[in-house]
Amino acid sequence: MARNRNRIQVILECTEHKTTGMPGMSRYITTKNKKNTTERLELKKFNNVLRRVTVHKEIK
Repeated sequence: MARNRNRIQVILECTEHKTTGMPGMSRYITTKNKKNTTERLELKKFNNVLRRVTVHKEIK
């Protein structure tokens, strides 16, 4: 079985959680195709601490 070298793992972190000052953080791990998606990912995901769907951006 061939491995796809174009897909890489990225970490998504909540942008709204930083501004609230609450302890903890919301992070997700996902994969993306680096050839098709060269810019940073930005997805809406559920934040357990804030108990709502927020924007999560890719971190380095």
